Amino acid sequence: MDTPNVGIPEQLAQRLSMPEQHEYLRAKHARPRVSRRGALIGGLATAGAAGGAGVLIGSGTAAAAAAPALATSSATAQVDGSLVAPFGRHLAFGADPATQMRISWQVPFAVQRPYVRIGTAPWELSRKIEAEVRPLHTPALSKKLPEVDQYYLHAAFDNLKPGTTYYYGVGHDGFDPAAPERLGTIGTFRTAPAKPEKFVFTAFGDQGVSYHALANDQLILGQNPSFHLHAGDICYADSSGMGKESDTYDARVWDTFLAQTESVAKSVPWMVTTGNHDMEAWYSPNGYGGQSARWSLPENGFDPSGAPGVYSFRYGSVGVVALDANDVSYEIPANKGYTDGKQTAWLDKRLGELRADADVDFIVVFFHHCMYSTSTHASDGGVRDAWLELFTKHQVDLVINGHNHVYERTDAIKNGEVGKAVPVGESTDPTRDGIVYVTAGGAGKELYGFGPGVEDSYEGHVSDRESILTFHWTKLRLPDPDTVEWSRVRYTGYSFLAVEVETGTTGTRPRMKVSALAESGERIDHFDVVRGRGGAAQ
Repeated sequence: MDTPNVGIPEQLAQRLSMPEQHEYLRAKHARPRVSRRGALIGGLATAGAAGGAGVLIGSGTAAAAAAPALATSSATAQVDGSLVAPFGRHLAFGADPATQMRISWQVPFAVQRPYVRIGTAPWELSRKIEAEVRPLHTPALSKKLPEVDQYYLHAAFDNLKPGTTYYYGVGHDGFDPAAPERLGTIGTFRTAPAKPEKFVFTAFGDQGVSYHALANDQLILGQNPSFHLHAGDICYADSSGMGKESDTYDARVWDTFLAQTESVAKSVPWMVTTGNHDMEAWYSPNGYGGQSARWSLPENGFDPSGAPGVYSFRYGSVGVVALDANDVSYEIPANKGYTDGKQTAWLDKRLGELRADADVDFIVVFFHHCMYSTSTHASDGGVRDAWLELFTKHQVDLVINGHNHVYERTDAIKNGEVGKAVPVGESTDPTRDGIVYVTAGGAGKELYGFGPGVEDSYEGHVSDRESILTFHWTKLRLPDPDTVEWSRVRYTGYSFLAVEVETGTTGTRPRMKVSALAESGERIDHFDVVRGRGGAAQ
């Protein structure tokens, strides 16, 4: 984007790191000290002391740079820590889910010495690890919106035991989660097992804040998933989604979203990637400074600080790869080409590593923009041109997208054409048939539909496939009419994806049982992905 930060001269912005730019803006918009009562009434958030060192604490470049600045903020207002309740807890794996977990949360006011208590029993939380504070300042972007300071806290735990349930509590001076009156705030998580075993994961995109989003969260919790994949357009604080400084943006929506999501994300690792509504142009670099402040994700992508939504991890027998489709999108080009091809080169290398790993049965890739969809945004030719060949080359097993606020999935697609029809309830073998692409964008935001005359086609309704006239985006950002026969299942209600993974045993092959569940809990689609070495899928 041309001017990535409001209020920072372009030449200066190019020389400052993201935390330094935050401090520049914070100093420029500094406010007089206020009383505790004024802070409580006015909702002013001010910085507390940053987290310290610890063998289990991870600190990225941005976080390390931010910490010294926080220590100098003695002139800012403080509130009584006993009056400040943490909220918005959300978990994420590190690169190794068997031994690494990241705990993140938010505080509405200044706190001193934030920390996490952790142990293997709720009554034994003696391990106390200091947290890292990542401040985020948003200037007043219009006459109707005030400037906003938000403070996100993070702790990175390494060297955990595989397959172990841990209990944790987040706190600060004046708020001890181990105190008897705070025990209701204790959360739990479980690390991945040392050896592959049966498990479930869930996925969707385009969530936002709504009763439907909350209902989906609660239904997901009932699936007891080991982790959840969020395919971008996380909360819609940027309601325009064009990645421009002229976008309508309200940073306070994040507070509501994280409070909404806490009921599930405090125990289920919430693995997000970046959608077009997540390009928040007021934060550097490329509008991703907000994502870096709010989320602690695996730092094994090609550029963790500049592309936080690009990473991978292996859980049991499944390798998962998160991508940033803003880099290659033809439809919304605000960040197109920002990695200069580095993301695609990393993807080729990473998919090759996962496919060569004898412990990996399945590879699941998720990103925002649709490679194959017939709804409002249609298909993005940019993701097809950049990644379709690589997915085919490395025999990716399942691709999950958002962007279109519907549920839709394809037959198995091989080299751009239908490799095998996969009606509801049938199975497919990626080693022979190709890849199934799923759009799971019905997480909670206003729903889309399909084109004129295109009917929903899902379990219990219609299951026949018909040709559909739609379009896809071209390099010139023009819609190209396209008649397709790969659109197998379509549903215009709120929904999410649930995937049950079974490892292969003697006489059986590895299997992913993929289901789409409506907000009501009704199953609207299901199919199996069964990997083999040739021959028909069982």
